[in-house]
Amino acid sequence: MAAGALHASYGLTAGRKMDCPPLHTCEIQKPRAILSRVHMFFHAVAISALLYYRISNLLHGSVPFVSWTFITISEMIFTFIWVLTQAFRWRPVVRTVVPDNLPRDDKLPGVDVFVCTADPTKEPVVEVMNTVLSAMALDYPAEKLAVYLSDDGGAAVTLYAIKEACEFARSWIPFCRKYEIKTRCPEAYFSWLGDAERLLWSREFNAEEQSIKSKYESFKRNVEKAAEVEASVRSDRPSYVEVIYDSKIDEGLEDKSKMPLLVYVSRERRPSYPHRFKAGALNSLLRVSGIMSNAPYVLILDCDMYCNDPSSAKQAMCFHLDPKISSSLSYIQYPQIFYNVSKNDIYDGQARSAYKTKYQGMDGINGTVCAGTGYFLKKKALYGRPNNEDDYLHDPEKNFGLSSKFITSLKALKEEKVIKGKENLSDATLEEAKNLASCTFEENTKWGKEIGYSYECLLESTFTGYLLHCKGWKSVYLYPKRPCFLGCTTIDMKDALVQLMKWASGLVQVGFSKFSPLTYGVSRMSLLQSMCYGYFAFSHLFSIACLLYGVVPQLCFLFGIPLFPKVTDLWFAAFATVFVSSLLQHLSEVLSSGGSVRTWWNEQRIWMIKSVTACLFGCLDVLMKWIGVAKASFRLTNKAVDQEKLEKYEKGKFDFQGAKMFMLPLSLLVLLNLGCFIGGVKGLISGRNTEEMFGQGALSLYILVLSVPIFEGLIPKMGK
Repeated sequence: MAAGALHASYGLTAGRKMDCPPLHTCEIQKPRAILSRVHMFFHAVAISALLYYRISNLLHGSVPFVSWTFITISEMIFTFIWVLTQAFRWRPVVRTVVPDNLPRDDKLPGVDVFVCTADPTKEPVVEVMNTVLSAMALDYPAEKLAVYLSDDGGAAVTLYAIKEACEFARSWIPFCRKYEIKTRCPEAYFSWLGDAERLLWSREFNAEEQSIKSKYESFKRNVEKAAEVEASVRSDRPSYVEVIYDSKIDEGLEDKSKMPLLVYVSRERRPSYPHRFKAGALNSLLRVSGIMSNAPYVLILDCDMYCNDPSSAKQAMCFHLDPKISSSLSYIQYPQIFYNVSKNDIYDGQARSAYKTKYQGMDGINGTVCAGTGYFLKKKALYGRPNNEDDYLHDPEKNFGLSSKFITSLKALKEEKVIKGKENLSDATLEEAKNLASCTFEENTKWGKEIGYSYECLLESTFTGYLLHCKGWKSVYLYPKRPCFLGCTTIDMKDALVQLMKWASGLVQVGFSKFSPLTYGVSRMSLLQSMCYGYFAFSHLFSIACLLYGVVPQLCFLFGIPLFPKVTDLWFAAFATVFVSSLLQHLSEVLSSGGSVRTWWNEQRIWMIKSVTACLFGCLDVLMKWIGVAKASFRLTNKAVDQEKLEKYEKGKFDFQGAKMFMLPLSLLVLLNLGCFIGGVKGLISGRNTEEMFGQGALSLYILVLSVPIFEGLIPKMGK
């Protein structure tokens, strides 16, 4: 009913579907789907033959039991994960939008933007403010837009910086609108990323641009100077909410000069209460925004992921306002694109496999995974189920807590009404906002359990998106030509592996919990969609299979114990087919998604490194939590740029500095492989059966070639 009322106000009622111009298109990638299904069939035949040979010989043949058992376990893990992967390839789709068919600006719904930061020493304040400024400058009616910054560090410098950013925005936003600038992140605009927009303009433009640039440099100096003096995090503090800019004072101004509501939120933090990390911050923002702007939709941004296309909100509305899909649509996910990815991309920072293949595959089967940033979410999806949107208003005090203002906002949200009136930003409203951001507010409520972002997993957005799909909500994935959001990826091995270990730990924990996609999920969503989520939850078990495959065949090669059929044996064709088929499938996906052979090789190399390091430690982290040795902790990725590391990264050289914990198993495996290869080759020269040992020798050689960058990293250390 609420959705119908909303679309009626936009002239998009269900009864007029045929008269409405299309807001978006969805096209199945048929050639890609057909080729994938054909490959799936032949690869499955080869895998079946391989497993039959392995298991039948293990049960009835005279083979070394221990080594064959380990290698069989490894191959079964590979097979299990391969089967899950096929769901991504079943029905990939590509979407486009038609923003010109949207209703007038005054008919658009409100959008709240949530930007989260936690530590100014690891997340440079200037970078955070650039994200805030880019959000404030979105091409969306200012009176329908509100930007909230959650400062989970409670740092004085962050509050100072957002006030300085607001002052700079008074000049920056009108300038962008006047000249239709697309790159509305000032740091990006004044770098090489904005060169194309500064060509062929008038003298008036050049003069204004120089003035804006001077103001930005002044703003930047002031913030950086303040960060040098005071950038500490306060872990014991009361809640604090301040309206930095009230958009209501812009009434009567021309649209180009209007600015959105800007609010600073620092929720209460006490050592005696659970912190809940980013999920707790987002739930606090949901409540605070509810009594201030109460927009029905929200854009979630990481502090280092700025808005690169000001039209992203209108693009998202092409889905949220479509009556054919809006009733069950929870969020629109955009890809994470990174401006600092080098040509070599040695750490696979662009995550090509996810954003150019897997996400499109999930989009074709009721919706992609939530990436944690760059997505437009319907708030009501966090409170109830599709087609049962009123359920969350039954016994609201028990569900949402004792706040009459917030409960009133929920009722207004049901009717798709934005809160209006100056009284909403009064002192009483601010005091209530502080109460909503306190540690004790969520006690005896369903926040983090059935309402809002879930506290069951540290990967709050991914897990919450999974639960939304389990409840019947759908999502879509949009990959526009111009990236709507740009961020900064990790440029050294340590940060890349720490980040992956955090993801691996959270996902594996879900996989073996009561919320496992293969039990809980498969009973609540389609089989293919649960297989996709199963892949994310269990793919890090690759580490166990890779560890076994990195030890057992090599030791057997050294001691002359055959694990594979003779190269002249017909059964060897099954093993060779699986190996070559996997490489060709990966190469095909890389080339079809705009990559190169070098991209393919780099992905092969970093996949091996990550599997036996970060993924392995992520699995061990889960085990340690289960036995009570470790506690859940949020590892914040360092986003400050080190110039020396940047130079190495751009040259394509691996930087293992600071990654000693990860280097230990990696170094041992590489050295073991080298020693066994040399010893195995000596055995072949001295008269061993080359036909029997060919498979193990080729595998060991392939791993050695992949390990060249690791040897380069080890040689200087050995010299020291």
